[in-house]
Amino acid sequence: MSSLLVPMSPDFSEINVNASHGTAFSKEAAVAGAQAARDLHVSGSALPGLSPGLTAPGLSDFLNRDHCILAFNERVFDWAARADVPLLERLRYLSIVSSNLDEFFEVRAEPHITAVRNGETKGPYGAASLAALAAKAHDLVARQYALYNDVLVPALAAKGIRIVAHGDRGSAQRRWVHEYFVREVRPLLVPVGLDPAHPFPQVANKSLNFIVRLKGADAFGRENDIAIVRVPRALPRFIRMPAGVAPKGRHFVSVSSVIRAHLSDLFPGREVTDFSQFRVTRHSDLAVDEEDVRNLRMVLRQGLQQRNFGQAVRLEVSSGCAAYLSDFLLRQFDLPGAALYRVHGPVNLVRLSQLVDLVDDPQLLFPAWRPVWPRQLVPGASIIAQMRQRDVLIHHPFESFDGVLAFLREAVNDPQVVAIKQTIYRTGSDPVLMELLREAVRRGKEVMAVVELKARFDEEANINWAEALESVGAQVVYGVVGLKTHAKMLLVTRKEGRQLRRYGHLSTGNYNPRTARLYTDLSYLTANEDTTADMDYVFNHLASQNRLPRMRRLLVAPFQLHRRMLEKIEQVGLAADRGEGGRIVAKMNALTDEALARALVLAGRRGARIDLIVRGACILPAQVPGFTENIRVRSIIGRFLEHSRVFYFGQGAEEELFLSSADWMNRNMLRRVEISWPVTDPLLRQRIIDECLLACLHDDRDSWQLLPDGTYVCSEKPTQGHGAQDALMARYGVPPAAVPQRLS
Repeated sequence: MSSLLVPMSPDFSEINVNASHGTAFSKEAAVAGAQAARDLHVSGSALPGLSPGLTAPGLSDFLNRDHCILAFNERVFDWAARADVPLLERLRYLSIVSSNLDEFFEVRAEPHITAVRNGETKGPYGAASLAALAAKAHDLVARQYALYNDVLVPALAAKGIRIVAHGDRGSAQRRWVHEYFVREVRPLLVPVGLDPAHPFPQVANKSLNFIVRLKGADAFGRENDIAIVRVPRALPRFIRMPAGVAPKGRHFVSVSSVIRAHLSDLFPGREVTDFSQFRVTRHSDLAVDEEDVRNLRMVLRQGLQQRNFGQAVRLEVSSGCAAYLSDFLLRQFDLPGAALYRVHGPVNLVRLSQLVDLVDDPQLLFPAWRPVWPRQLVPGASIIAQMRQRDVLIHHPFESFDGVLAFLREAVNDPQVVAIKQTIYRTGSDPVLMELLREAVRRGKEVMAVVELKARFDEEANINWAEALESVGAQVVYGVVGLKTHAKMLLVTRKEGRQLRRYGHLSTGNYNPRTARLYTDLSYLTANEDTTADMDYVFNHLASQNRLPRMRRLLVAPFQLHRRMLEKIEQVGLAADRGEGGRIVAKMNALTDEALARALVLAGRRGARIDLIVRGACILPAQVPGFTENIRVRSIIGRFLEHSRVFYFGQGAEEELFLSSADWMNRNMLRRVEISWPVTDPLLRQRIIDECLLACLHDDRDSWQLLPDGTYVCSEKPTQGHGAQDALMARYGVPPAAVPQRLS
């Protein structure tokens, strides 16, 4: 056993969780749950059961969620800045930060921009709020481009990898670029000169464009001075030069520099006086009033066509863009000055990931990680038979997702299996899983798929999968009106003699073979009758929307999950108050639900020791004297995306541990169908404690500590420390020497 991974406690207690009373999946139930949560959010109110003089914290005591999201991206940026990370991986992390910022603006910026447009000065949004947020975002963007220009570009050049600008090209290279422009680029460009008959064109979300200022008259003698050139998305953003013109090293040109060098060719007879690349980010969160639609799939497909042209929220231009042009664009997109970002380099660093793929040099990448076959599963043996013997835990990406696919494949090929039910939230473009479900239908099995059409930015893929499954006869449902189905479940029903027996797979992550190699998640295979019966209840009620009966094992949102988590936290706090000892360790992606945050504060003030492992946004400040001095918050940023949700509650000698599909966010608890389930097997529970909780708490290399003022500081031992993910790769088969160590 790794020195990082030591057991927390030798004592185990069985958990008997009685979930909820009968509840209906309905919009009314969701509204009632939301109102109950709002009742808990009243600032400074006293809650039942509080010790005399102990009051609940108010919303003003918590950190701003949007700033917390930007702080998370600063932690990701640190991996791009680390000298011990392989060079192409650093470029990839820089691309990830840019992609995360794109999504931040697409989803979170609209209320700020709208408030400024409306002149609002009170409330959480307005000019002051936007200015504070923009200052933080501008600083992060400036650091990105400084790292790219001053560190990564020279480091790439030292390895013979160059992005050759127009001014640095030799005559032979310029001829090749010109020929490439004439052959591959020019036929796809349509420069648009603006006048009353040619209004400003539709500019799609995150598309690359040029704005050009022209001198002189057009063919009709008019002096319209602004033109727009849209760069087609079909064009690659980086092109490798052939060896004939770049014999030494690997030389590339960006498509933006190719167009920039030939802008004058697009406007013969006129002089280009100013120009700039530009890119606009638009609000992209689809909003559909499900009560007023007859066919959600059709409405969403129509909405996807408009997503690229939603409200503008950010404008990026080149650093040298003339004020005349940037002011023109701000007016055109109706944006305040704080939404303008001048960047010294390509306006879309997300596309750097293409360069990583083009170079593809193993020496400049992380050592390849190949997940091992799940340790609890015997290769070649029936997985269903093994599930009858014991529950099985699979820890991704250290253990392979192939174990889950093998379970489904066995069910598809087993003539005794009569039904397969599965939730589909994000499956990606990999067709393996969907083809297995289609094959199950062809073999005469009853297949039910709960497809979440509103999975953000995966709507189109899920619509396509839903139509493909329906085309072969699968029963496809879209969950519950007003709620997203985020639970991860796969249920197989098998005829054994005269009885039907169920086998289930529960997960903290998606059914996506690709992300299963990049995200840390837990898969749980079980034949437990209570658990699988509860899963069947959830599937049936997702389809029928009838009342959900009393659950034996599962906790289900939006009904009892939120309430039960609040109760567990309170029970630990009361045990600590009685002197019996109280301990909470919770691992999740985000903590933004105010009611849960308040409950944690109160438990800590009663004496409970609380460790929160929150990868992303956390609104709860840590170590604040008189407020959260018993609460520590850390964030693990590593090679893999920390994604598993694990909740540990200890009071006295009693321990309880839950896995879940849900983060501690208001939307997960009250506006989604989520599940959480207890792990009662002592060995599996201890394994989860070791690998998911203790490993992170002992990480002194890749962890960040949250300070009382909302800032994060990195680990105290960046050079000789141990990373949790490194320890787990070593446990599952990678020699420690293959894992890069952080340099001072």
